[in-house]
Amino acid sequence: MVGAAALAATGSAVAAPASAQSRPPTAVKGYRTKLVLLGTAGGPVWYAGTDRVGISSALAVGDRYYLIDAGDGVGHRLRASGLGSPGKLVGPLDTLNGIFLTHLHSDHISDVNNLLSLGMSNGVPRNERLPIPVWGPGNRGALPPLFGPPPEPPVVAPDHPTPGTVEMIDLLVRAFATDFNDRARDNRQRVPDQMFEAHDVPIPPEYLDDPNGDPHPRMSPVTFYEDDWVRVSATLVQHAPVFPALAFRFDTEDGSVVFSGDTGTSDNLVELATDADVLVHEVIDRDWVEQQFPEPRSPVDESIIQHLLTAHTTIEEVGPIAERAGVGTLVLNHLVPADAPDRIFRRAQDGFSGRLVVGHDLDHIGVGARTPRR
Repeated sequence: MVGAAALAATGSAVAAPASAQSRPPTAVKGYRTKLVLLGTAGGPVWYAGTDRVGISSALAVGDRYYLIDAGDGVGHRLRASGLGSPGKLVGPLDTLNGIFLTHLHSDHISDVNNLLSLGMSNGVPRNERLPIPVWGPGNRGALPPLFGPPPEPPVVAPDHPTPGTVEMIDLLVRAFATDFNDRARDNRQRVPDQMFEAHDVPIPPEYLDDPNGDPHPRMSPVTFYEDDWVRVSATLVQHAPVFPALAFRFDTEDGSVVFSGDTGTSDNLVELATDADVLVHEVIDRDWVEQQFPEPRSPVDESIIQHLLTAHTTIEEVGPIAERAGVGTLVLNHLVPADAPDRIFRRAQDGFSGRLVVGHDLDHIGVGARTPRR
């Protein structure tokens, strides 16, 4: 999440406007295709007063499912979701068909390594779909611009400062090689290269030549993955200075589900989501952001506020975006702040004529028609 470090510096990032009121997860039966919200908290903050965990979602189609982002807590949420097989050492990763990462901010990828390593004891070896593909953005090719005045901070890994998905997975495997080699030699477990295969989403090069451009370039969706259950398309979205930042559309026989990733308002996203059955969209509360910087504000404070609000979508903006796209159901996730009560986010209904769902961890939402009983 862009700007979280800046908020933390104010000492106010964890100040809760109100405790989030938990409710039982929404369950659905009889749908071949369903959206499962695993974690719905936005940003890297560990919020008090809420049971939301890091951002991650799943799209289940038949007896398989696809994971979109892998934030803090994804493994435990998968176990509790009912996805995969319930038995010890058998699931829940035995029916995982693919992992799709919208961008490489820590709150979206912090548990990727847990899938690579702990997955060996949680169903991956029993998965018929090996190696499991891991799709995400490629190398941005240049460091982001410096925000705020000098001095410039040290560059992490200056010889390789902006790895993309393929490079990141390779580096994670290398970092944990001691564990992987020990388990392979002592327990005869498979190594990650036998279980996972990383890919950079093939965005056409002409849209990637200016990683520090703002706003993001206008483009139409690119279809890059297809199997027996889904066809997946991607587009660039507005999460500067993070680049590339992606949104995904999954088309199935039962309907279409779009995941916005982290983004400000984006015509690319509207095109990708046009006539989708479900749009899963991030949201941020403008009032909460402004409360972190009491008046009188310095020019730096004002810059940070605008920095946050242009990289994310406010409650007032998200409903009209869904209306423009003509989606049937708008599901809010990556909620910021994650400890706000639902009533704050229900304001997103303004400007949207469809069904609004304020997402909670482990919600199940049916897509398309129920399967007739036999």
